[in-house]
Amino acid sequence: MPGKTQCEDCEHYDFDEVSETYSCNINLDEDEYERFVSKRVSNCPFYHAYDEYKTVRKQN
Repeated sequence: MPGKTQCEDCEHYDFDEVSETYSCNINLDEDEYERFVSKRVSNCPFYHAYDEYKTVRKQN
């Protein structure tokens, strides 16, 4: 999909109703945050594909 980032289909990417924006809900320490801001990380080590049916499969 053009323009879609990896974050948009991650389970940690949530909508904040107060600010009405999407953001990552992973708490990074200072070193991890610095690596992300400086773009020294090519892929997010916390990425997990969001699967809304994961719970349903476990129930069956």
